[in-house]
Amino acid sequence: MTWVVYLITYASLATFAAAVASRIYRLVNMPIHLRWELYPVAHEKEGLEHGGSFMEQTDYWTKPRQTSVVNMLSRMLPEMIFIKALWEHNRPLWYRSFPFHFGLYMLIGTIALLVLGVFSDMLKLPVAAGSASVVGSVIYYLTIFTGAVGMILALIGTIGLLHRRLTDEDLEGFTNASHVFNLVFFLVTLTVAFLAFLFVDHSFSMARDYIRGLITFSMPPPGSWLVTLEVVLASVLIAYIPLTHMSHFFTKWFMYHEVLWDDEPNLQGSKMEAKLLGYLKYPVSWSAPHIAGDGKKNWVDVATEELPK
Repeated sequence: MTWVVYLITYASLATFAAAVASRIYRLVNMPIHLRWELYPVAHEKEGLEHGGSFMEQTDYWTKPRQTSVVNMLSRMLPEMIFIKALWEHNRPLWYRSFPFHFGLYMLIGTIALLVLGVFSDMLKLPVAAGSASVVGSVIYYLTIFTGAVGMILALIGTIGLLHRRLTDEDLEGFTNASHVFNLVFFLVTLTVAFLAFLFVDHSFSMARDYIRGLITFSMPPPGSWLVTLEVVLASVLIAYIPLTHMSHFFTKWFMYHEVLWDDEPNLQGSKMEAKLLGYLKYPVSWSAPHIAGDGKKNWVDVATEELPK
């Protein structure tokens, strides 16, 4: 039944890719958001020190935009990696959330190292303790370090977040069964993975062999029932994550760039103008003394009709 385990992983990876692609497609094709208009915008090349905007310039719409990827990343990466806003505004929760997220980052890095290790072996650079290859030795020990530390941090964070969800009265109104289930799912998967590391796969060699089987379609047995259970749980978790609110691991990019930091001007003849003109044709189905929508009028009608005196 080894092929069943591999089939679960293949199906999980396909589900993950399809779910992420579907959500990105939906986000890209959503209507233009209601802008926050909060400055400074991180990709501004100048004016960040005083909270300015290129719109402060005279006739700004006639001048070429000047943006800075460096400025944008200098503000985005600290939030993505270190959860900077949570550190500044909710320190007690940060102590639980940061190890969870950073531990997951390290585990993602571990998977990347396992894949790199497979290709290193294929190139005759053996990944093993005392390998004659410096590259192989570095991959070997770095995989153990990131894997072990990542699991420990993620476990600490998961337990801390679960405890907070179950005991903090302030979070009671923001906690439902799905939040608890998600954390328990992580807890079980991480616990099984850590036990597999402690008792049967100290160097992640079995995990590396499994990934080699995925890449080459050779499908060798995982080597242990504990590793098999680890693989199945991890595969299902990978497929499950983008189907839930945990998809914020990539949707946050759109929140920053399409909501918080979007300052693209609406210029005559632009794509934005065409979209906005299309939105004006939407029917207005809600009513108020100054709107009087009936589901037949559009926004142009509402904006141009005279109000009763």
